[in-house]
Formats: sequence, C-alpha cells, structure tokens
Amino acid sequence: MRTHTTWLAAGAIAALALYWTLSPGEPAAPPREKEEPDLFAFVRSMQGTRPDGSLTVAAGDTLVVDAELGHLFDYYLAGLGEKPLAAIRSQIELELDRRLARAPAREAKRLLGAYLGYKQALVLAEQALPPSGDALQAASARLQAMRALRPGYFTAQESAGLFGALDARDDDAVARMAVLGDSLLGEAEQQRRLAVLDAALTPAQRTERDAPLQVSALDASIRALRAQGGDDNEVYRLRAARFTPEAAARLAELDREESQWQQRIIAWQAQKAALGAQDAAAAQQLAATLFTPDEQKRLGAYE
Repeated sequence: MRTHTTWLAAGAIAALALYWTLSPGEPAAPPREKEEPDLFAFVRSMQGTRPDGSLTVAAGDTLVVDAELGHLFDYYLAGLGEKPLAAIRSQIELELDRRLARAPAREAKRLLGAYLGYKQALVLAEQALPPSGDALQAASARLQAMRALRPGYFTAQESAGLFGALDARDDDAVARMAVLGDSLLGEAEQQRRLAVLDAALTPAQRTERDAPLQVSALDASIRALRAQGGDDNEVYRLRAARFTPEAAARLAELDREESQWQQRIIAWQAQKAALGAQDAAAAQQLAATLFTPDEQKRLGAYE
C-alpha cells in the first residue's frame, strides 16, 4: 500500500527529467580544468543549483501563467530562514527582469505580490483549522481552505494555471487516502479502486508520482553496492547511468560533504562528553567554535 501513498508525502518533489546514460568508456568522473563557480549563491543551501521555473511568453508579450511561474517563486521562497522575505522578493524580481521583457516582467511581479499575499493568508488559514485526528478529514479541510482563499488573489484563469496540476495531484492523493482508510473495503476492492485511480493519471502525473520511488530504488542499489565493497568510482558510474555524469559528480560532492559533516559531529559529541553534562556554557562555546550559527540549528537532532 505504501507505493500509493508515497506520492502524497512527496507532493513537493518534482518529477525527474530524462537523462542520458554514461558510456562504458567514459572516465570515472568528468574532467574539469578549473573549479566551477557556484551556480547560485543567494543562500548557502542553494549553492550549485539553478532556479526552477521555465517562464513562457505568448504572442503580444503576454506572460503565460502556469505552474512554472509558481516553481520559480517557490524556489526562492525555500530560502526563508536564511534570508528575509524582502530580500527574497527583491531577488525574484531581479530574476524576472533578467528573463522577461518589461511588460511580462511587470505582470509577473504583480502575480508575485498576489502569490506572497496568498501564501501568508494560507498560513493563517491553516492555523485557524480545528485540530483533527483524522488524516483524511484534515487534508480535505486544508484543501477546502486553500481553494477558498484563491479568488481573493487570482482570477480563475490564473488559479488554473498556477495550481491546476497541484490540485490534480491533491485530489488524487485524497482519493487514495479515502480508499486506503475505508475499513469496510476488502483488499481486492481497495486494489481495484486504486487501479482505477492509476488508470486516470496522465503520463506526466505517473512519472512524477514514480520519481521518488526511482530515487529510493537507486539509493538502495548504492547501499547494496557499498556493502559489497563498491568504491566511489563504481557509485559514480551507477548514478551516471541512471542520471547524468554532471548529476553523478554533484551527488559525489554531496557524499563528501555529508561524510565531513558526520566526522565533525562525531568529534563534537566526543569533546562534549569529555566536558561533562553540567558544563552547559562550555558545551555551547564548543558548538560555536566548531559550527556556524546555521549549522548549530541542526545539532538538536543529534542530542
């Protein structure tokens, strides 16, 4: 049953693009004559990434309002916590000016203002929802509140463009929750109804739903490879065959960063244990010495 609910939990995960495979004769890592600069350094957590959202302009310099515009907004808004909202909004507007001509950029900025207002109103609406122990009821109430807010910020056409694909995913997810949560249905009937929902998916929706499962399957293959003594080059080739050489190189870099982070955590825990549980001030000073302020926020998970 888990495969039918994973899409719900991973609704914010974008579908994987098509990748070319690594040829057998290719070297273990793509050669680079010099260190490549970060693609994007607006906030540290986004270094090495490119902004989401492929903006489109129709005839007459008319902005196409679709999900891609929302993806661009959300990409930058993910930096909240590292940058204030005002700085993020300014960065989005700079990106819109860079990509678009004056008229469509002006329209996109108007929609950005509406989008931010909608998101802030949505936070308040969610806080006002009564608590519910029923996951299906809670999800349905959230969707209803979310959709009730939109007419105050967007036209029907704008809402359909920005949120149509998201609404389709949400409706599908809620329908699956209803099937899986119905204790009166037998296993065979549940599977039949889930199959009906599967058949109603578009190819794009099916690809997006299956993307997290493909990533999980690759992670499992990598764990098995390492358990059998596979080295970093073999892991690189496996990833490059599934994605691209560039993506495999970036993932290898993330592996190195994670390994270094784990080594620092081990050192911090050992030094903190040596200080003793009573010396909280010294422990805090130790954390400040070993980690940046942003990194210190992650330490609670290791306590």
